[in-house]
Amino acid sequence: MPSFDIVSRADMPEVDNAIAGVAREIAQRFDFKGSKCTIERKELAITINADDDLKLKQMHELLKVHATRRKVDAGVFSFGTVEKASGNTVRQVITIRQGVDRELAQKIVKEIKGSKLKVQVAIQGDELRVSGKKRDDLQDAIAHVRAMGLDQPLQYVNFRD
Repeated sequence: MPSFDIVSRADMPEVDNAIAGVAREIAQRFDFKGSKCTIERKELAITINADDDLKLKQMHELLKVHATRRKVDAGVFSFGTVEKASGNTVRQVITIRQGVDRELAQKIVKEIKGSKLKVQVAIQGDELRVSGKKRDDLQDAIAHVRAMGLDQPLQYVNFRD
């Protein structure tokens, strides 16, 4: 029986390359001269320190641009709240979303079952397994999930006949 998996994974080496590109650009740009702006990653959290909100927003844009250049969807970044840090600076923690969380998985399952497609959907940890009798039904399921317009990027992998 044909099946495929719905997953959400970020290519971490490419995310590291994007962060390194942002750090290089911050070091070279004239508008960042003399500022104490930094960006670093630990596990699945990116910490941005900036002098003010304007520089923080510029760093957001730089991160999105560099990630997109490295073929990483900017939707994997979940921006946290902006905190005041020492010395009139601001700090923000950005989490990298890996895997399909339970709430999103249930939403996708409900949507696929509501579409009356002849496929079965099973939640397996942080991914979904979709199986059906025909390959066309599976392709229709992929098209239906893409049409949902979710903010988290999804990949459709492990397609088996």
